[in-house]
Amino acid sequence: MKLISFLCSAWTLLLLGLGPLTSAAGEIVIGQVAAFSGPLAPTGSHMRAGAQLCFDAVNAEGGIHGATLRLIAKDDGYKSDETVRLARAMLKESQPLAFIGFVGTGNVEAMLEQKVLSEAGIPLIAVRSGAASLVRRNDPFLFITRASYAEEVEKITEQYVTTGYTRFAILFQNDAFGLDVLASAEQAITRAGGFLVAKGSYAKNTTEVEAAVKTIGAAKPQAVIMIANTAASAEFVKQSRAAGYFAQFVALSVTDAAQVVSRIGADKAEGLVLTQVVPDPNSRAVPLIREVQDNFAKFAPKEVTANHTFVEGYLGAKVLVEALRRAGPNPTRKKLRDTLEAMKNYDAGGVFITFSANRHAGSRFVDITILNRAGKLLR
Repeated sequence: MKLISFLCSAWTLLLLGLGPLTSAAGEIVIGQVAAFSGPLAPTGSHMRAGAQLCFDAVNAEGGIHGATLRLIAKDDGYKSDETVRLARAMLKESQPLAFIGFVGTGNVEAMLEQKVLSEAGIPLIAVRSGAASLVRRNDPFLFITRASYAEEVEKITEQYVTTGYTRFAILFQNDAFGLDVLASAEQAITRAGGFLVAKGSYAKNTTEVEAAVKTIGAAKPQAVIMIANTAASAEFVKQSRAAGYFAQFVALSVTDAAQVVSRIGADKAEGLVLTQVVPDPNSRAVPLIREVQDNFAKFAPKEVTANHTFVEGYLGAKVLVEALRRAGPNPTRKKLRDTLEAMKNYDAGGVFITFSANRHAGSRFVDITILNRAGKLLR
């Protein structure tokens, strides 16, 4: 009877994150639930590959306090209900110490609404979302390692209004992600002194942008801000070019430049502007990028490129690794969460991360890039 009571107590401690989650073999499990199929498959795959490369490099150097890192991943197909279901299954089956690299505003919001993180006492770091709703919520278990979408659109509107652009239109995904950023973009345009002349939407998990192309094109905007995933952004640019609309198209960081070029060709993608929340993957002047490039050459990940999304996954994993080092041997979920929250001005290699009890959005890095006629990004 005493043995049963002891085992029950130990299991309860594990679920609450109060007991160590390092296996006897010295292994720390990190879990990811993201889109590895459907239109956002390249995003989820590159986030996973970036994190895995960081873990591979750390493991090759002996791990963290003697423990190796193991990343396990499940495919939610970019469906919020699947994100919740698979995360709960992973908690039961694999008992990860932390989650990393979830993709999608609505998917992360579902995790919070269903109290998956709080009930397990598990931190989630480096989500592929910078939604204002998530930043404002400041959930105690969610740690964001990218600039917010609001900061991205602020950069866009300020830059374009100062160069004479005043007539803006917005393409947005009709879901939690798109509606959240739409509100931020409308406010940013007004603050900068511009005017919103049109907006058009498309359904999540589709590229059905035909109606939006017609509505926005008819308004003759000077610039179109695209709050859209890669597939939808590419299709919108393709159809707009074919219809003879030649406004300046500007996409947020959730759109991947190389994939746009692959989908519609460099000739149609030329001139597309994209915001970025990590440094240029080709710039060896940035210490983080040198590290990524050197490890990429050493461990040779397959079927991925070292693009911005890959770097974002690597950066998130590097922040997690630093927190694990600071948390000490045999970390618990609670210890890791508290360590993350106490991280101040951590230099991840030219990108600085700061968390606090009042702000779990750790980075404000935003850059603007443009595709040239060869399909390459220029700053």
